[in-house]
Amino acid sequence: MRFFLDDLPVLFPYDYIYPEQYAYMRDIKRALDAKGHCLLEMPSGTGKTVSLLSLIVAYQQFYPEKRKLVYCSRTVPEINKALAELKRLMEYRQSHGMKEHFLGIGLTSRRNLCVHPQVSKEQRVNEVDARCRSLTAPWVREAAHAEGARDVPLCDFFESLENADSNATIPAGVYTLDELKDYHYILDPKIAELVSRELSKDSIVVFDEAHNIDNVCTESLSVDLTRGILDASARSVAVLDEKIEQ
Repeated sequence: MRFFLDDLPVLFPYDYIYPEQYAYMRDIKRALDAKGHCLLEMPSGTGKTVSLLSLIVAYQQFYPEKRKLVYCSRTVPEINKALAELKRLMEYRQSHGMKEHFLGIGLTSRRNLCVHPQVSKEQRVNEVDARCRSLTAPWVREAAHAEGARDVPLCDFFESLENADSNATIPAGVYTLDELKDYHYILDPKIAELVSRELSKDSIVVFDEAHNIDNVCTESLSVDLTRGILDASARSVAVLDEKIEQ
């Protein structure tokens, strides 16, 4: 169905819209018009995701300067669900004559996106990260490319990406995580700087399931100290002390 919010044309991929969905979209538009913040709540199962995406995509296409939407969610299934809903919405818009160059992709951990035949078999996230670094870290690649270097394993997929033309792009479309192959990328200070540098000031950022934000912030700024970590630290300090004495 097609309707207007003020002067904004909105395409909604269902034949009926609940009054609550309409009110939800109206409040989101007011927040976007004001370039401010908005805290909204809807019960589960009331079509919150499709309402949000329908309004924001319509807003982006109607106001071309609003080019980027960052949709943050807590878990991989929730991200995939949002991407699937976005794909359905874009197909619906296309079927109604909208010719739009739109790219939607999911951002997640190496564990979920790694395509290396050996590394991707690891079950634990830390193991995937460690093996990935052992194949892609700058010092590893430098050693492998040094004159006379032999038998230094690298990730062929990463090397292909590094050597790709800087103008190479992903074809327009919406890609779920499965086809490519959580809050943390915006809130975790160890990662957020890398992600946010790609975001313009007029980006639209959505936190789904926002009641989890306090837990995510706590986890991101916390460190688990195990006996093994403490013992390894003590050994490292002892080695460092010996080096200083020398």
